[in-house]
Order: sequence, then C-alpha cells, then structure tokens
Amino acid sequence: MVMPSTPYDAKGLLKTAIRDENPVVFFEDKMMYTKLKGRVPTEEYTIPFGVADVKRVGRDITLVATSSMVQVALGAADLLEEAGMSAEVVDPRTLWPLDEKTLIESAKKTSRVIVIDEGYERYGITAEIAAVIAEGAFYNLDAPVKRMGAMHIPIPFSPPLEDATVPTEKSVFEVARKLCGQA
Repeated sequence: MVMPSTPYDAKGLLKTAIRDENPVVFFEDKMMYTKLKGRVPTEEYTIPFGVADVKRVGRDITLVATSSMVQVALGAADLLEEAGMSAEVVDPRTLWPLDEKTLIESAKKTSRVIVIDEGYERYGITAEIAAVIAEGAFYNLDAPVKRMGAMHIPIPFSPPLEDATVPTEKSVFEVARKLCGQA
C-alpha cells in the first residue's frame, strides 16, 4: 500500500510497484497534481517498500504525515522553527509494509508525536500508526500520540471547502505547540 508525497517518490515507488510480484495499491492525492512540483530524474531508480523517509530532522516533536499532508507537516515545521521548536517530519511512504522501526525511533528521540493524514482520524491510517508508535515507544513518550485528520463531516466537493476540512500548516502548528507545552 503506497502513498507517495513527492513527484520523486511517486516515480520511484511506482517503478517498484510495477516490478513487485504482489498486488500493490497505489494512492495518489489529486490535490498534489496541481499544487506540487518537484525534481524527477530521467535515469532509472526505484524506492524500496517499507522504508520511511525522514524529510526533516528535529528534536522536539515528530510529525508523521502521509501523502499531501507531508507538505503540510513541512510547512508546520517551518512555523515551529520560527517559534523556537524543532520538528522532525517522517513520511512512511508505504503503509504496508510499514517501517515501524523508523517511526518508533523518531518517537523515542522527540518524545512527542502527531500523526497527520487527509482521511478521517477514526478507524484509519492515523489510528494504526498511532497504535504502532504508542506500543513501541510508550515509556519514552511525554504525551499521548495525537492524531489529526479530516473533520467528521462529509467532505465537500468544493475545493476551498474541502481544504477547510483537512489539517493545515496552522492547525498542525497549534496542536504541536500545545503538545509541547508552548500554548
């Protein structure tokens, strides 16, 4: 189960999916088609499944984000840096296999975690990742793992209204400040 967050990752993970002998579910966020540009090398490369990517190293809080929410997490990390806090941003890239080791190591290092996904918080990706981290880093956490996802309403068809229902840089920033005792 693949969820790329950049054009570079999309190409590398798609090449891996094509070569894989097992069925692969490849999720692409439609919002990234028009909003996100990035370098995509012409040479051949693949990205292995089950290997998370630490997009930004930090020390105070871990932001685990999927797909388009990785860009939101990176923006929130910039806001946190301006406020004197350091956020680590981890992109799992694949949900199955899930790189539990990287997620748990990051949580142990920072002791605070927010899991961010565009889908609903309940019964979804954020819940599973939060459970993995809570079980693997329980004694190292200074606060419960926080989940952020879409509001519990039907997602509107209108793009501006749809954007209002999912986490934003500002909302992630505010939750992170509160989790770190800065609000």
